[in-house]
Amino acid sequence: MTDVANASDKRDPLVEEFLRYLADERNASPRTLKAYRQALTGFRAEKKAPWKKCTADDFRDYLFALMKHGQARSYVRLQFSALRTFYQFLVARKRLRHNPVREVQLPKVEKKLPLVLTRQQVDELLTAPSREPKSRSAPSWMPLRDVAIMELFYSSGLRLSELAALDVADIDPYTESVRVLGKGRKERVCPVGLPALEAIQKYRVAANVHAGALFINKARRRMSARSVWLVLKRYVRCTSIPISMSPHKLRHSFATHMLDRGADLRSVQALLGHASLSTTQIYTHVTVERLKKAYADAHPRA
Repeated sequence: MTDVANASDKRDPLVEEFLRYLADERNASPRTLKAYRQALTGFRAEKKAPWKKCTADDFRDYLFALMKHGQARSYVRLQFSALRTFYQFLVARKRLRHNPVREVQLPKVEKKLPLVLTRQQVDELLTAPSREPKSRSAPSWMPLRDVAIMELFYSSGLRLSELAALDVADIDPYTESVRVLGKGRKERVCPVGLPALEAIQKYRVAANVHAGALFINKARRRMSARSVWLVLKRYVRCTSIPISMSPHKLRHSFATHMLDRGADLRSVQALLGHASLSTTQIYTHVTVERLKKAYADAHPRA
């Protein structure tokens, strides 16, 4: 079996091979790759031992050390998710015979319900570009692009990385759909509402975008995921929305509003690209909580 480099090496060959696998075959986002690299290098810095010599007790000791230092349970589980997936990769590639991380029982994390926008807040956000003062240095088509980005987020429930990776050819105005390459390089087709299609068409005509990347920056290059995020954060400042905003909250809002209006759970699962139905079920809890609040606010004997 192949051993790994010494703990003092700056780049671990197996870690680098694993990260390339995540990027190329699992279509992992840059944020995921960064988090997994930090988790793996953090463990090696603590244990300073080759991967094949680490035992379940070593990982239990590491778990207790993280908990002793007051790390949040969600953070601890993220670290061990990286370690467990890494060892699964090594076993699958026959670099190791056994995955010791599987023997470690992790602390349970209380699931928090995702924060979602009301439909009124979504409307306020989608019209924010029309209220922001125009920048003299920015091309005139940029506000149209920003509207198209936010409309598409809410219309189809895309992940940030999925939206940033879209090409013009992925949008089909005739079938009113978008072709998306999601996690694990799994392709799915999502419907797109007419307001989003119209916003995309107006932006494309104004920006003269006919091929290649769908959403471009001032330099006419593909927008990064971070740039898309910053667009959303900028427009939130033009609204009365009280919560911190991220593209994922538009995804949460998309799923919750679909269920509120009678969509079935399996359909929402397919639209979001969730591999497991249990991941989608969190949105049913959000919907139930909203119903309970409406009941408490309105019923005379609540």
